[in-house]
Amino acid sequence: EDNPINQLLATKMLNTIGYEPVKAENGLEVLELLNTETFDLILMDVQMPEMDGLEATRLIRANTLVQPIIIAMTANAMQSDQEECMKAGMDDYLSKPVRVETLKGMIEKWAMRAKLRSAV
Repeated sequence: EDNPINQLLATKMLNTIGYEPVKAENGLEVLELLNTETFDLILMDVQMPEMDGLEATRLIRANTLVQPIIIAMTANAMQSDQEECMKAGMDDYLSKPVRVETLKGMIEKWAMRAKLRSAV
């Protein structure tokens, strides 16, 4: 997320449900973080400067050994926007503004699926 106000809001929501997020302002920063850290889940803003979330996702899918869950977060709420996110390799989609309950449900959904994948 490149917008400081949206970053603060997302951080507060994630803190409320028990998470301490690592922040990146653009897709290039996301890729740099993945060079040194492993993440289970990435909330990826679609429209960011320098490198958007779609391109960052494509590069993560092509070049990252341990694949995180990637959830799109975007103000674009059209069906075609969601399809574009899925085509880029994102796992799911949240349209802004995001509510705490919706965010919590999305994280829980993917946490359960990740546990099932690791148990198989």
